[in-house]
Amino acid sequence: MRIAYLEDDHAQAELVTHWLREAGHTCTHLSSGREFMSLLRRDTFDLLVLDWEVPDMSGYAVLGEVRASGNKTPVLFATQRDDESSIVGALSQGADDYMVKPVKQAELLARLTALGRRAGVADMDDQGMMTVGPWTIDRGRRQIFLDEEPVKLTDKDYELACYLFQNVGKLMSRAHLLEKVWGIMTPIESRTVDVHISRIRRSLQIRPERGYRIKTVYQHGYRLEPVDE
Repeated sequence: MRIAYLEDDHAQAELVTHWLREAGHTCTHLSSGREFMSLLRRDTFDLLVLDWEVPDMSGYAVLGEVRASGNKTPVLFATQRDDESSIVGALSQGADDYMVKPVKQAELLARLTALGRRAGVADMDDQGMMTVGPWTIDRGRRQIFLDEEPVKLTDKDYELACYLFQNVGKLMSRAHLLEKVWGIMTPIESRTVDVHISRIRRSLQIRPERGYRIKTVYQHGYRLEPVDE
């Protein structure tokens, strides 16, 4: 999963970042609340991990702005605050889970995995079927059907379409898609995602009259979303 991590204790951040990467996740760490919010305005993540006491803007305030913006990304608080009012306040503000420092590696990873699973962002199995509107995705055969007819796709078009169908309604930045589908970890200036989005729109006939569209969000990315009749 792609995880954004807000923590101003550099030793703690280095340790947790190591745990996350060792477990196969990608972690982007920032120590400033305002810089963290700036990051969220231009990129998307599967999970957010927040400390409370950070410079210039508290983790609690960051959470408030995240939820006020309509961002529903799962949030885990990891903080030294252990009083009941802080825990209740964070959960009431929109946090999905809360851990008191010092955090333990196995517990942290288990909680993050559980949050990802509940949010539908955990890794998918290679086997099984999934249906979205008129499309059926057969992950075992790596095939997508439209109205029960197979659609010919390149490998990357298939993987990109599967990821979008898996995350209906979620905004995905280009950097997010480049990492998940192409394995490119470093943001680059590229039209790769745009070209493939255009191809799967055409190949899979993803358009409003079929109940779904891939919406382009200016200077950000794409969102596969249902269209009201």
